[in-house]
Order: sequence, then structure tokens, then C-alpha cells
Amino acid sequence: MAVRGIRGAIRLPEDNPVVMTECVVELVTELLERNGLSTDQLISIVFTATPDLRSAFPAAAARTLNLGDVPLLCAVEIDVWGALDRVVRVLVHADTSLARADVTHVYLRGAEVLRQDLAQ
Repeated sequence: MAVRGIRGAIRLPEDNPVVMTECVVELVTELLERNGLSTDQLISIVFTATPDLRSAFPAAAARTLNLGDVPLLCAVEIDVWGALDRVVRVLVHADTSLARADVTHVYLRGAEVLRQDLAQ
């Protein structure tokens, strides 16, 4: 097993707690499924949110996936002029047998423009 960093992002259609939860659950679930990971393989997860997202913490939304023993951290994404708005990004640290080249990074709901080189 190796520790791998797995990236992803999702764009929210609006800023409210229900939408935050739906989108974060979708993003984390999709990231786990595409990489064949179980929650037992998670080491930690770092979330960032663009400064315009203020209604809820992405980590609180992720806790609805029974990640109570996984360290989660939220931070504010730097406020770069002209950057895509209403985006939650994630960096998952996981124990996996996947080679680095076989890791699938997940960008959803318009966030694909952030990493067109990874778009599927």
C-alpha cells in the first residue's frame, strides 16, 4: 500500500446548506467509487471553498458519509480575481495499492474546467 493524494472539485449552483451537503456527498462518493476506495482507507481529507461559499462547512457535509474517525479540515481557497466561483475542492489522502498514474481525480458540475487535462 502507498499513500496517494486524490484531487477533485465540484461547482455548486448556489450557496445554501442543503446544496453544500448534496454536492460534497456527490463529490466524495464519486471519488471513492472511481478509485475503488473504502472509508477505512482514508487517512485525511482537506476541503477548500471559494470565498463566496459561506452557508456551511464542506467537512460537516462530508460527515454525513460516516467519516467520523477521518480527520477533515476546511480552508478558504485563495481569492484569485476572475477564478471560478462557488467551488469546493478536495484533497483526499488514502492508503491504496493504485499506482499514482492510475488514480482518478474527479471534477464535477462545471469544475471540469479547472483541470481539463484530467477530464474524462
